[in-house]
Parts: sequence; C-alpha cells; structure tokens
Amino acid sequence: MASNSRAPNSSLARLLDEARWRNGDLARAVNHLGRNAGLALNYDDSAVSHWLAGTMPRRRARSLVCEAFSRRLHRPITLYEAGLEPEERDDPAFTGRLREPVWDADILTGLITLGGADMDPSRRAILTAGLYSAALAIPGWSDIQGRFALAATNSQTTIGATDVDAVRMMTDHLSSLDDQFGGRTVRPMAAAFLVNTIAPLLQANASESVRRDLLSAAADHCYLTGYMAMDERADQLAQRYYLKALQLAAAADDHLTYATTLRGMSVMAVDLGHSTDALDLADGAWGASPEAGPRMKAFLAGQLAHAQAANGHRRQALTHLREAETAMEKAESQTKALGSYDPASMNYHIAQVRYAIGEKAASISAMEQADLLRDHIYRRARVRHLGALAERKLEIGHLEAACADWERMLDDYPHVSSGRCDDRFNNMKQALGHHRKNPKARQLLERATTMTRP
Repeated sequence: MASNSRAPNSSLARLLDEARWRNGDLARAVNHLGRNAGLALNYDDSAVSHWLAGTMPRRRARSLVCEAFSRRLHRPITLYEAGLEPEERDDPAFTGRLREPVWDADILTGLITLGGADMDPSRRAILTAGLYSAALAIPGWSDIQGRFALAATNSQTTIGATDVDAVRMMTDHLSSLDDQFGGRTVRPMAAAFLVNTIAPLLQANASESVRRDLLSAAADHCYLTGYMAMDERADQLAQRYYLKALQLAAAADDHLTYATTLRGMSVMAVDLGHSTDALDLADGAWGASPEAGPRMKAFLAGQLAHAQAANGHRRQALTHLREAETAMEKAESQTKALGSYDPASMNYHIAQVRYAIGEKAASISAMEQADLLRDHIYRRARVRHLGALAERKLEIGHLEAACADWERMLDDYPHVSSGRCDDRFNNMKQALGHHRKNPKARQLLERATTMTRP
C-alpha cells in the first residue's frame, strides 16, 4: 500500500455500510477481481482498515474497489464517491494528430470519476429524475429508457446502433436545453447521463463498429459537458472534460470530434487571455481534420482567425477569416443546419477578429448582423453577445445605443443560468455606475439592481 495518509475515509465507510459488507468482504471481492485481471492480490481485513483510516490504496487497486462496489450495489461507483480520487494523468499532446486509437479501463474509470464528482452523489436520484423528465420530448423515449436501464444492470447486455443513436439524441436534447437555459442548469444532468448511462453502455457487449460509434458519441457528450462547465466559468473542470473527450475521440478514430474539442479548448484559452495557447490549439484543430466539409472548415478557420488576431497576426487572421467566409457560403448553398456553425456564428467570429485587430466599428456592425441572423432558441448566446455589443458601443462613446442593447439583454438574462452571462451582467452594472447622470443609464441600472431570476 502507498503511504500517503489522509483523514479517515468516511466515503468508503458509507459504501461499506450500504453494501452491508465487513472489511474482509471488500478485501475478498477486490482479490477476486484482481485474479480475473491477472493480478496476484492478497488484501485482508487490515488492509481495508488502513484504507478506512485514510491510507490510499495502490493505483491498481482503486479501480477494483470501485468495481467491487459497483457489482454489489448495481450502480456505477466512482473513485470520487469512494474517496479514492486518482492522481492526474498526463495530458494528451495537442499536436493536431490523433494518437493511436486505444480503449482501456483507465479511460472508463476516469470518465465515471469525472462525471460522478460533477453530479454530486448526494443528488444522484434527483438529477436522474430531472434528466429523464427532460427527455420525454424525445420520440420513443420510454423504450429507449428501458434499454438503457437494462445495460446499467446487466454487463452482459449487447448493444447496437439504435442505442448509439439514442445517446446522440439525448446529447442533442441537452445541447438544446443548454442553448436556452445555460450551462449551470443543464450540466449536472449531462454528468448524470454520462455516469448512469454512457459508462454502462461502454462496458456492454458490442460489435467493433458499434463500439467505435459509441466512443465517438461519448466524446461528443464529454465535449458538450465541458462546454457547459466553461459557460459556468468552471474552467479547470471544463479542461478535464475536454481532455476526456480527446481520449475518447482518439479511441474512436474520430477526427471531427477531436478537432472540435481542440477548437473548444482554443475558445476557452482566448477567452481567458491565453492567446499563445489559443493559437496552438486552434492550429492543432485545423490540422486534425484535413477532410472536413465546408461547414466544419468554416467552424475551424473562424476560430483560427480569432486566435491569430489575438496574437497580433493581422495578415494571417484576415486570410483565414476569408477562408472561413468562403467555406460558409459553400456550406449554406448545400444545406442549412440548425444547431451547427451558421451565418450568425460566422458574423460573430468576424466581429471578434475585427475587434482584436482594432477595427471597433466593423466589429460592431458584424455583431449587429449576427444578432439579426441568430435563431430565437439561442437565448444564452443572445444575452452574452448583446452584452458584448453594448460594451463595444460604449467604448466608442455611444452610451444610449449601448443602453438599448443592454435593455434587450435584460429581457432574457433572468431566464439564463450562465457564468459567462453573469460576467456580461456585472460588466454592465460596473459601466453604468460611471454614467448615473444619464437618465437612460440610471433607469437601466435601477432595473438591473432589482432584478432577480425566477
């Protein structure tokens, strides 16, 4: 056993009570699982006593402890829930190339640990109930839920393409809710789905093609959950989800999701002011998907242009911005796709590039165009972008025009639970505090001061 000493492990003690096990029962279960995995383990009562006292088991035993409890309690048990949080693994290298596709138990253990810690075990039942209530809008959900429940309770279940499609439908549904209500509201449900449904499916029997598709769907779900964490300003947590999405996408040999995730990490980096990292990540995303279609190409080139502009590379930024615009025109001529990179998003990227290279008026025009094109369901984006638009108008001295945009922002703000939207709201209050003599500014500040979320 490792010698790292901690406070008594009350989480492990609670699991022993729930399982109605003595120390020796857990030790024997871990030894049995170890033998099945080719490990010669000889843990006994005293070893478990040390674990309960706070000594951390060796790395190879931690996942076996969780697996033993998972089988006993018929639900996924995470390292977090057992009080056995793992050491950090090395980050994947962001070279823009997929590593050799591989799938192993460590990825699954990390996935369950990450989602389990995020969803908070004490709220597991509440989150699951809310998740499946929200999913009633999905056609045929009652049948889908039954199949998911079977996979969660029987590791010998065989899954097929229908189950993968159902995972994607749930991820799309949660993405739609996120667009409307913000990451703080939806992310716990996404984490619950990751732990309670996706993880058991990854342990089920499947053909090679179905397993690869499921890994890809799991990567998409991790990417979405990471985006929600970023939206809440839980940036370290977002990065952990993004890293897990990269691992899953690499295991699935899914170049598009790998590139999308690197791009998402670039968005977060440039937003936090880490422009060099943002450019490295955007460049990696651009190189990771050479066979991308025009919409995906616009999606990647737009962020690369933004990162280049943030680093002062004006010429390269404008070159990639033109490339993104050309690709978007081609994509729109082929098919329009709601919920993907669209002309509103393209205009927002134009605005970001123009602002970064000092062209504030052009940035404002592009943001106004994005607002005209944005579909009404993207309420969270509307709040964020109207707030940014107002801030930029104020920068060039247009106070009353800024107040008009902030008024529209406040119409939606109470209905969105988002850390990034909170940033825009707080920026507005701070800015208006310097203009109290203006009647419109004073009236708007009074409205903001009394505002509460329903």
